[in-house]
Amino acid sequence: QVQLVESGGGLVQAGGSLRLSCAASGRTFSGYAMGWFRQPPGKKREFVATISWNGVSTSYADSVKGRFTISRDNAKNTVYLQMNSLKPEDTAVYHCAAAGRTYGLGYKRTTDYEYWGQGTQVTVSS
Repeated sequence: QVQLVESGGGLVQAGGSLRLSCAASGRTFSGYAMGWFRQPPGKKREFVATISWNGVSTSYADSVKGRFTISRDNAKNTVYLQMNSLKPEDTAVYHCAAAGRTYGLGYKRTTDYEYWGQGTQVTVSS
């Protein structure tokens, strides 16, 4: 079993920045791709960013490209999401997820992930 715990969410003004963290425990962290997803109020969960098992490959949703950066520290079993130039439409609950298959390059579909965190709220005011 894998436990994922997100932190770093909060209330920020438009144009501001936040850094989300996701701490993993329960299995070897370094062999699995990780992802960040978000669920805006009243909407479906959507892909934000993903990173390969070794941190070399990343991919982003078009809506966050150039503003968000995903990274990981395998020594700390943690994945990060640096969010800059935040917009009100970035308001959502942000979830991290761990893939079920080893040595993946990153995935954009929720079905490719086996474990999910409870989420952290990000609210961007205008």
